[in-house]
Amino acid sequence: MPETAPQSPVPAHPAATLILLRDGPDGLELLVMERHAALRFAPGATVFPGGRMEAMDHDPHWRRFWPDGDPPADLAHRVAALRECAEECGVLLSRDPLASGALDDLRRALVAGEGFAAALARAGAVPALDRMAPLARWVTPEMLPRRFDTLFYLAPAPEGQQPVCDGEEAVGTLWASPRRLLAEAGAGQRRLVYATRMILLRLAGCADRTAAMALARPVQGPGQGIPPPIVPQLVETPSGPVLRIPEDCGFSPLETPAEHVRLG
Repeated sequence: MPETAPQSPVPAHPAATLILLRDGPDGLELLVMERHAALRFAPGATVFPGGRMEAMDHDPHWRRFWPDGDPPADLAHRVAALRECAEECGVLLSRDPLASGALDDLRRALVAGEGFAAALARAGAVPALDRMAPLARWVTPEMLPRRFDTLFYLAPAPEGQQPVCDGEEAVGTLWASPRRLLAEAGAGQRRLVYATRMILLRLAGCADRTAAMALARPVQGPGQGIPPPIVPQLVETPSGPVLRIPEDCGFSPLETPAEHVRLG
């Protein structure tokens, strides 16, 4: 937790994150990555692939990849989450399986700085934007000088793709169960930021991918599908300061001692 807060809340940068799911030998597994230790935000933390939205994510071009009817209001967030996962981990959630050569070409194009839409077209890949489902929207607390407004998505992992780190933001990837990641963090072997830890706690009760996907919010129309924001509040209690979240947000615990919270 920071010792000083800005005089007024700074704007939160729109962002998106993709949580890929698969069934492993011991049940549900998630794809996570380890962030580079030199990064300003969450250095060395274990996180899900994701990041800030970019102007290209809002391009009307992406509407044609929505299979039926009008796309949902969060289409740009879906593009951003899928793009960030491809850039950081080399995994693309695509409509059809990709040949290894096409996937390698896509990775090289992204590393070289080619635009996401152009790289997809070159690889002949169609993004499966409709296979993603929003789980939650976490917003960094207002007392932080660096804030994000992040939509977290769940999606079945594409078959036959092995993650490849970009070496810049991601220096390692891992498939692991939520309980394993929480246990390793508790033993001091991993660093988890607050939102990641809360999501792992929620997914830890899911036996498999189907159960995890059932937690996502359904998309009901073009103006719906974006979950309400969860903005943790720093509250003083008789036992000391805690970070508190709304009772109806679907996550628990509702209060976490501030000394146990890592926000970045």
